[in-house]
Amino acid sequence: MKKTVDAILFDLDQTLVDFLAMKRYSCRAAIHAMIQSGLHLKPKQAEKQLFELYDRFGIEDPQIFQRFLRKTQGTVNYRLLSKAIAAYRKAQPKVLIPYPNTRAVLLRLQKKGLKLGIVSDAPRLKAWTRLAEMELEDFFETVIGFEDTKKLKPNPAPFKKAVQKLKTSAYNILFVGDNPQRDIAGAAAAGMKTCWAQYGYPAQYFGKKNTGKKKISPDYKIGSFAALEKLVQRINSR
Repeated sequence: MKKTVDAILFDLDQTLVDFLAMKRYSCRAAIHAMIQSGLHLKPKQAEKQLFELYDRFGIEDPQIFQRFLRKTQGTVNYRLLSKAIAAYRKAQPKVLIPYPNTRAVLLRLQKKGLKLGIVSDAPRLKAWTRLAEMELEDFFETVIGFEDTKKLKPNPAPFKKAVQKLKTSAYNILFVGDNPQRDIAGAAAAGMKTCWAQYGYPAQYFGKKNTGKKKISPDYKIGSFAALEKLVQRINSR
């Protein structure tokens, strides 16, 4: 059977956007604002404790600054909390930008008739909002978020949900993601072709090494988003 790709699904964070760079920049702005308002911690110490909480409660935790203040101050000081939230929100748009060539490649793929979608562990509204902030929302026919299946990657459920939404065969879908253990393993389990976005992976886990885990072998690898277009052409020309 000839291998063809008529749809592409993407992970969002670290695949379309350097989300972790944005997170660090915005959190540093929040920490600076709290210190300026009376938080008695050194910046590096505060950042370390904040990201330990992210590691524990998840990168999408909406209560992260409350948890941080309880941990470091014993209580939630709402003046400090408001300063943190305001500074974070102000900083975020400055660095929430797509990887180089993302818009141009998505446009050409869309013009070629390929269906495009997102499978993210983020809540659906947050995923759509990030896309809208980057002005990428019009490229995607569907966005699968956490609440669509209540399952996190690598569970195949969100991937299979995306197949239903795109109304095509999993065999004809290429999934592009940065995390082998979650994205590649989950998409492969759902029957999709897989492409490892290597350019987004080194920043994962906030510097922690991904050790002691089963090695995952993707079907394809790309070192930049721009390389995706040629990869699809190569697959479809076979």
